[in-house]
Amino acid sequence: MLNIKAFLSSVTHQPGVYQMLDEKGAILYIGKARNLKKRLSSYFSAKSKDIKTHAMLKHVKNIDITVTHNENEALLLECNLIKKHKPHYNVLFRDDKSYPYILITDDSPYPRIDFYRGNKERGGMFFGPYPNATAVREAIHLIEKLFKLRNCSQHFFAGRSRPCMQYQIGRCTGPCVGLISPEEYQEHVAHAVLFLSGKNDQVITELTKKMEKAADELNFELAANIRDQITQLREIQARQYVDAEHGDVDVVGLAVTAGIACVQLFVIRGGRILGSRGYFPSAPKAPSTEEILTSFITQHYLSATQQDIPKEIILPIALDDENWLADVLREEAKHKVILSSNVRGDRKKWLEMATHSAEQSVSNKLLNKAHTRERFDAFQKTLQLPHSPRVIECFDISHSGGEATVGSCVVFNKEGPAKSHYRRFNITDVTPGDDIAAMKQALTRHYKRLHSEGEPFPDVLLIDGGIPQLNAAKMVLSQLDIHSIFLIGVAKGATRKPGFETLHFVDGNVIHLPSDSMALHLIQQICDEAHRFAITGHRMQRDKKRVTSSLESIPGIGAKRRRELLRYFGGIQAINRASLEELAKVPGISQALAQRIFTALHTV
Repeated sequence: MLNIKAFLSSVTHQPGVYQMLDEKGAILYIGKARNLKKRLSSYFSAKSKDIKTHAMLKHVKNIDITVTHNENEALLLECNLIKKHKPHYNVLFRDDKSYPYILITDDSPYPRIDFYRGNKERGGMFFGPYPNATAVREAIHLIEKLFKLRNCSQHFFAGRSRPCMQYQIGRCTGPCVGLISPEEYQEHVAHAVLFLSGKNDQVITELTKKMEKAADELNFELAANIRDQITQLREIQARQYVDAEHGDVDVVGLAVTAGIACVQLFVIRGGRILGSRGYFPSAPKAPSTEEILTSFITQHYLSATQQDIPKEIILPIALDDENWLADVLREEAKHKVILSSNVRGDRKKWLEMATHSAEQSVSNKLLNKAHTRERFDAFQKTLQLPHSPRVIECFDISHSGGEATVGSCVVFNKEGPAKSHYRRFNITDVTPGDDIAAMKQALTRHYKRLHSEGEPFPDVLLIDGGIPQLNAAKMVLSQLDIHSIFLIGVAKGATRKPGFETLHFVDGNVIHLPSDSMALHLIQQICDEAHRFAITGHRMQRDKKRVTSSLESIPGIGAKRRRELLRYFGGIQAINRASLEELAKVPGISQALAQRIFTALHTV
């Protein structure tokens, strides 16, 4: 075990990263230091420690250090290691794979507006990043309403012989059938680009000139339409516009209550609020405010997928490592980044808004947690269990006529869904459509794993199905010598409408709970989540199988070109949606090969 005195005497004064390890070598905590010796010595000094540090040091049996060339490299390495290992005593934020953008394509002569997630290697103009998909879709809806840009795929666009519903409801100008000239459509695109860039005044000026010209030419209908468009733009500007001088800003609010922390991020680009999002970190006991904010900044902005770091980040408090963080962010963003906390005027109001939103998010989270606990207690009383269940698991099976069968396991505790414990099982070697055999396989694989890893079993197991599925679960648990789990079969009836569920028990009892029962609501929530999780996995497997097999059957498409297609489009579904022109842009794909791919995928 670690000899602290000897270890500290040999530690370097250089910058680097340290990893606290337990007796099994598992990583407890990862930290960075400008001076490794000074930082590590502070852990073992006589000074009083916070709750988290005191609890962690009881388990530390060894320390690994990695010396870096400079301080900035230490911060980046720490961020990457935390994301990779997710140590128990670090503050961890969800690692989003990518952030959504609005894309205006470079399709000529009629570009389209689209939702886009991923790297920005493809052609077109990107606007964002937006904090969530809802904000992107709301913005696209607004652009369609104001500027009537098309949102259809190139394949759909090229095949039209008459305008679609978007034209009928006034959200498209019908370029697919030539109802607008390319020149006029490009004007609409230019106005949309200015609007998304925060240049509303310029859009309004140009539209005003166009309106006056139409009026002079006695085209009063066109002038009235433009007038209405200008009115809508002014209303939106009054609602969204915040500050042109500080146009690209992220505002970070923080609230911590009853052990729950929320970081609320307001995204402002081009002087407009694009939206906000709450982040709930997984954190050890009583993390400091500074630790939460520092962890958020490093994990959010230094992600490989985060492609837009604003010029200013407003924080609720000043950080000790503020200059260090700003320096690393500047290197990543290739422009100056300021971390501000002592703000005044409008920027202070933004911070107050973000903080208030964080407080509201925490309150909602606490209410949801309290409601879940209440449902668990009602579940115990209704089913007359000896104690309120700690963990409830639910299994469901999904397939399409026996194709791509997937089993799901979802886990709920008194905090709500424990998504890190969810599992999917790709079912093999069973007769297609045999739900009973599929259920047996999923249950066997899951509980064998729990047993071999020494993990605790759930208190209650819900099986989506009636007596046959319940008997299958009973048989599996008996074979594995597991007798501590309370089994319930949930049969949803022919209509599968909520409120008509039948609960089957292994002793033969059958009950129907009233539709307003909190216990039934909990069962419905858990079963619906299991069904959602199963069907999502099934569709992924089905689409992957269908598209992959289609690609493999195309002459000239080998492993390398399949890999290039997946890398370029980011997934199977995107390949399926791609137009002929988009396929031809993939490295190594000729026009003739793109035609063969397109034909094969659209005749499946």
